[in-house]
Amino acid sequence: MGVEAQPVVEIEFVVEPNYDGWRLDKYLCVKIRRLSRTRVQRIIERDLVGSLKASSLLRRGQVIKIRRRMLSEPDDIPPPSALGTLYSDDQLLVLDKPPGLPIHPTARYHHGTLVSQLKERGIEAFPAHRLDRETSGIVVCGRTLEASQRLMESFSGGHVKKQYLAIVEGSPPDTYFVDAPIAEGTELIRIAVRIDASGKPARTRFQVEKRFGAFALVRAFPETGRQHQIRIHSREAGFPLVGDKMYGPDPGYFDRFSKHCLEEEAWERLRLPRHALHAAAIAFEHPTSKKNVSFESPLPADLTGFVELSSRAS
Repeated sequence: MGVEAQPVVEIEFVVEPNYDGWRLDKYLCVKIRRLSRTRVQRIIERDLVGSLKASSLLRRGQVIKIRRRMLSEPDDIPPPSALGTLYSDDQLLVLDKPPGLPIHPTARYHHGTLVSQLKERGIEAFPAHRLDRETSGIVVCGRTLEASQRLMESFSGGHVKKQYLAIVEGSPPDTYFVDAPIAEGTELIRIAVRIDASGKPARTRFQVEKRFGAFALVRAFPETGRQHQIRIHSREAGFPLVGDKMYGPDPGYFDRFSKHCLEEEAWERLRLPRHALHAAAIAFEHPTSKKNVSFESPLPADLTGFVELSSRAS
C-alpha cells in the first residue's frame, strides 16, 4: 500500500525591477517577512525549485519558485468579487483591496491572495508597493515590468502622495504631527517596528475628521513610507488604532493571535477583528503618460459600521 503524497504548494515570485542585483536570501526575507534569514536560507536549501543559492544575485523579471508543504489556508479570505478595480489601462492598474486579503502568496496564503486572484482573471500585474493583509484600500500595480519599475521609483523617491483613514482611541487634537524614527524588530515580534533614534526618519501628519464617543476618525498624511508607520506613530502620539493587535493595548496580543489562542477578553478590548486602517487616497505621475493622476477609495463597510454604531452609543 503506497504512502499518500503530502500536498504541496508552489509559491512563485517575479523579481521586481527595484530588487535587481539583490541576493536571493535578502530578497526572500523582504517577501516573507515573518521568517528569519536563517529560516529563509533553509527554505532555499530544501524547497527552492532550481539550482540557485542563498548568495545568488537576482535579475529583474527572474522567476523564483519555492515548493513547500501546503498548510491549511484560512477560510475567511475575501472572494475575488471583493477585489475592486478603480482604474485600468495597458500600463497601470489601481485596485481597491478588501481587508483580510494578502498581496503576495506564502505557504499559508497560496490561492487567496491579490496576485493569485489577478492571475485567475488572466491579468498580469506587479504591485508597486505593499499594504498589510488587514489594511484595506488602494493598491497600485504596473501592468508591465517597465511601468512597475517607474512606479516603484516614484514610491521610493517620495513622489507619491498618500492619505489614510484610521479609527483611533482617545481624543486627539484637531491636527498633530509625529516625527519619530522607525527601526525594524522588537523583543517580542521580529516583524514589528519600534521607535528608535537609530532608525530611519519617519514623519506623519494627522487631522481629525470626526469624533465619536471615546474614538476619532483621523486622516493620516505620511511624509515618509516606513513599514507600519501610521500604526506606530498613532501609538506614539497616544492614540492607538482600534483593533491593532501589534501596536495596541497589549504587546502580547499578536503572539497569541498568531498561535490562534487570543482570548475572548482580548477581542472585546480590541473591538474590531482587524486594525482600523484604510488607504483612502493617492496621487502620483502616470508611469508612461507622465500625467498626474489621483484616486480615492471610500471607507469600507466594516469601518463605517463601527463609526455609526459607536456614534449612536455615545
